[in-house]
Amino acid sequence: MSDFNRKVEEATARLNKSIAELTSTLEQETQDLVKHLNDEIVPEVRQHSTKALRLASDKLAKLADYMESHKRK
Repeated sequence: MSDFNRKVEEATARLNKSIAELTSTLEQETQDLVKHLNDEIVPEVRQHSTKALRLASDKLAKLADYMESHKRK
């Protein structure tokens, strides 16, 4: 019975080590992903969003001008 217990303990130790390594890797990968999102993706999205808002603003201003010039009399 002690041989069985030893094998179970060894298997448990290997599993715990594997899980710890996986957890460490996942934590590092998550930090890298968050850094990439913050450094690369967010600034691009903000830049394109700003351009889109300016374009929409310009189009709305032109629409307002058109509507004012073609009021029903």
